[in-house]
Amino acid sequence: MTGAAPAATLLAPLLLAVGLDLAFAEPPARVHPVALFGSVVGPFDQEWARPRLVGVAVAGALPLAAAALAGGGVWLAAEYGPRAGSVPVLAVAVAAGVLFSAASLRMLLDVTRDVVAEAEADPDAARESVRALVGRDPADLSPADLRSAAVESAAENLADGFVAPLGWFVAGATGAVALDVVGGGTSTAEVAETALVGGTAAAAWAKGVNTLDSMLGYRSKPVGWASARLDDAVMYLPARAAACCLAVAARSPGSLRRARPLAREPTSPNSGWPMATAAVALGVRLEKPGAYALDGGPEPPTPAAARDAVRLVRAAGGVAVAAAAGWLLALAGVIAWG
Repeated sequence: MTGAAPAATLLAPLLLAVGLDLAFAEPPARVHPVALFGSVVGPFDQEWARPRLVGVAVAGALPLAAAALAGGGVWLAAEYGPRAGSVPVLAVAVAAGVLFSAASLRMLLDVTRDVVAEAEADPDAARESVRALVGRDPADLSPADLRSAAVESAAENLADGFVAPLGWFVAGATGAVALDVVGGGTSTAEVAETALVGGTAAAAWAKGVNTLDSMLGYRSKPVGWASARLDDAVMYLPARAAACCLAVAARSPGSLRRARPLAREPTSPNSGWPMATAAVALGVRLEKPGAYALDGGPEPPTPAAARDAVRLVRAAGGVAVAAAAGWLLALAGVIAWG
């Protein structure tokens, strides 16, 4: 297996997934794997005699089932599917489909852009649109509040919805290679395929954890306690990585240092990092009334600043893709060298 083959095996799913996201934003709702996963979670969203015990079982089992299904699909495709030289093309396609379903940026940017435009022209329409981004009641939000909510959500969901799946894909692939080395190693082709399976399974697992948190992880739902705590752990590094991507995209590395004390304002251990970094980089105040205020500047986002935020998040997504691609390329080099 030449050095190019491991690189193609690991890089192609990432690049195909990003291309699909740019072209289509999301898979059709009726076949969207995340929507299907949500339909499995739905029956657990009820009152239970022992909600925490049920919640622990759900948080442990359902994301692992998603990982097994995704990773198993890639393994079967690699084992029995067609190849182009040493590259398992069907396995690459399956992995790309999973990553496309798990990592979403274009739809986030599109909705954010719509809310920003509508906040001035038609605040009532903006209040309806912003429901796709935030859980707070938008009924009394002013145009400035709507722009703030949109910018906050864009920064936070950059971490949860894009950086985390990419990061866990990279982490899973890297961990699979490390385990193979510890275990004595196999052929180069098998190592690359194992890395592809591991990366896909890890991305699906992380998306499953995050989906559980978004559906069950509320104080009013005791069954979601374990899902929320697991999500805090799984998103710890991606949230900080997203903040770094925002700082790089803004060409303002100092914004990370200035954002650090602000990042502690929200009760979440993670969401404050990308939101505070965006606030500082844009020089605006982002506020959820009654909950927190991130004083990156003296005023809430103007329409121009909110449009800048959309461009900043898009550029930060590009930084995340470049970082993931660089790591995977280096990992492919390790596989080929080994």
